[in-house]
Amino acid sequence: MQTYDIIVIGSGPAGQRAAIQAAKCGRKVVVIEQREIVGGACINTGTIPSKTMREAVMHLSGFQYQGIYGINYHVKEKIAMADLGFRVNQVVKTEVDVTQAQLARNGVEVIFGRASFVDSTHVRVENSRGISDFEAQTIIVAVGTRPAVSPTVPLNGRTIINSDQILEMPEIPRTFIVVGGGVIGVEYACMFAILGSRVILVEKRPRLLEFADSEIIETLSYHLRDHRVTMRLNEEVASVEELPSGGVIARLKSNKVITGDALLYAVGRQGNVDDLNLSAAGLEADGRGRIPVDGEYRTKTPNIYAAGDVIGFPSLASVSMEQGRLAAAHAVGLQINSNPATYPYGIYTIPEISFTGKTEEQLTEADVPYEVGVAYYRETARGQIRGDTTGRLKLIFHRETREILGVHIIGEGASELLHIGQAVMILKGTVDYFVETVFNYPTLAECYKSAAFNGLNKLMRF
Repeated sequence: MQTYDIIVIGSGPAGQRAAIQAAKCGRKVVVIEQREIVGGACINTGTIPSKTMREAVMHLSGFQYQGIYGINYHVKEKIAMADLGFRVNQVVKTEVDVTQAQLARNGVEVIFGRASFVDSTHVRVENSRGISDFEAQTIIVAVGTRPAVSPTVPLNGRTIINSDQILEMPEIPRTFIVVGGGVIGVEYACMFAILGSRVILVEKRPRLLEFADSEIIETLSYHLRDHRVTMRLNEEVASVEELPSGGVIARLKSNKVITGDALLYAVGRQGNVDDLNLSAAGLEADGRGRIPVDGEYRTKTPNIYAAGDVIGFPSLASVSMEQGRLAAAHAVGLQINSNPATYPYGIYTIPEISFTGKTEEQLTEADVPYEVGVAYYRETARGQIRGDTTGRLKLIFHRETREILGVHIIGEGASELLHIGQAVMILKGTVDYFVETVFNYPTLAECYKSAAFNGLNKLMRF
């Protein structure tokens, strides 16, 4: 039996950062990864492939420059799935190499195989070489998630698919049904709409992305409709079947019938806990495979921690990285401060969305007096140069203290631009900072100054 200080199960964002943090604290660490490749779903099937595919779609379609050169402008006239897959495979390979190098450089051992608990300090690993047992006083579970399945949606990997199988479609569908209006479903709906597919988005809730600011989502919904996306909100799929002709038919519970060339099922994700034998370690997961943790990412078994998508919302790669780092830090007794209230959210729709802090709805519910300042990309020189006339930046600040309470952006580069506002908010800055600061010209960062003036002008009316 091999003994370590810490065993990390899973090599995705949470597992990787947990292992490296523990190794930097002088602990002997091993990562156990079920796939024959490191990186987890983030690098191999989720975040990196989808964001790379988005970049390929934006480039090949010429979308970013159609506002300048006209809607008929394309870098490549006939885009095929192979064109998208080519770039995705390149980036995935590089990211896998980078992850392997980082783990090796920090002295973290990696073992490939299926892990399961023997008890709270022992883990059994099965692989092609047999069965081995490992012991550690601390174990961090970072196994991530997989797309959820439904008995009403029989996946075939060609025309009825989940998000892991996007690149397996033989061709870009003329009509594409997307079931699920969460982050994954909306991101892919945007991509295929830009590629020219007629997209039908089915979502059982009354609006998309309910955790985001309603005004920003209204703007996104407008652009989706502008690109011929039909949104079926408050609707739920009752059954899906493949037609003899090769198409797909989806019947909704409202008795509506939708037909298309392909269907993406993107309703939630399931924790990868089925093979872990959690009960042997005194643990249990909920119906969606999520493991409950406390504020230090400790499970109800004190020496076992969990981090990343397997513990649930927000299930963002950036947040998973931080959760893994914090879990390892708490496990070794290292004091680290991190405030989840200031974590940024990046949603790679078209146009892109990013935000941090409170929404107007949350502040209204909490009876917080606030004011809003808005700036539009189209009113900045950089916005005109880039041809992006759709973007906007929204600052929310306290009416009395002027402290920044939230930053919400929609438009290309939103996830990068957000970090300026995030830094000011974390440092308890006020809206006056943006008025008194000089930004490079011409840049999109100028939107902060314009939004600040817009908000302060409203205060001056009283």
